[in-house]
Amino acid sequence: MTSGEPEPGQASPKRANLLGTAVDLLSLEETVALADRAMRERRPKRHVALNVAKLVKLRKDPELARDVSESDIVGIDGMGIVYGLRMQGVAAERVSGCDLMFALFDHCARKGFRPYILGAREQVLVLAIDEARRRWPGLRFAGSCNGYFRPDEEADVVEAIRKSGADCLFVAMPTPRKERFLARWGADLEVPFVMGVGGSVDVLAGQVSRAPDRWQRAGFEWLHRLLQEPRKMLWRYASTNTVFALLMLRDAVERKWTRNRVPRS
Repeated sequence: MTSGEPEPGQASPKRANLLGTAVDLLSLEETVALADRAMRERRPKRHVALNVAKLVKLRKDPELARDVSESDIVGIDGMGIVYGLRMQGVAAERVSGCDLMFALFDHCARKGFRPYILGAREQVLVLAIDEARRRWPGLRFAGSCNGYFRPDEEADVVEAIRKSGADCLFVAMPTPRKERFLARWGADLEVPFVMGVGGSVDVLAGQVSRAPDRWQRAGFEWLHRLLQEPRKMLWRYASTNTVFALLMLRDAVERKWTRNRVPRS
């Protein structure tokens, strides 16, 4: 683990490793500060939010693994990641993509930065932007575009974002589409801070509710989502959470075996 402010294009100051994947041990305030510096200095920084499902998926998807590893900030967006790190004796806290997006909207409203939202359905996008303007008076958007465009239209979408002069970009698409989009077009976008936010725009628009704060702190937000969308989430949680638990168990056994084999003086 290192300390100090990173140079442009380098990892964030505090980094750990979980099952072969680097993660950044940052608070919400520290992440906002890194985004602020990127926007003030117009030096690109790409953020990716890591949860259990994504960690499991990237182990069999080399392209997704590369997109995650090449990101400047790998944020902890899931209590499973927090618990996994704590099992290794690493203190960590969760910074959900939704909380980070909301914090950055507030920051943009106060500092005069202009965000751009890409993704979600058009009706949801309109509702989300209206709600954002209501919550954070003074917030001005550089633009928006729904996520329903064809692959041959991507270059035009990227050009529109570049011309907007946006200070930050929030991509509301599923994994791995959002990670691939940001990795493929990052340099062409010319947006200082970019991140994928998945379904956070649906939350802002009021289409999906978040778990109560107590559930989130206890690590049961996944259960809240399961109760809301059982058909969609049941197989995802049953498969990825089980794989993650087995991987952590194997890792713990290997660590203990390694420690026991070290000869004592």
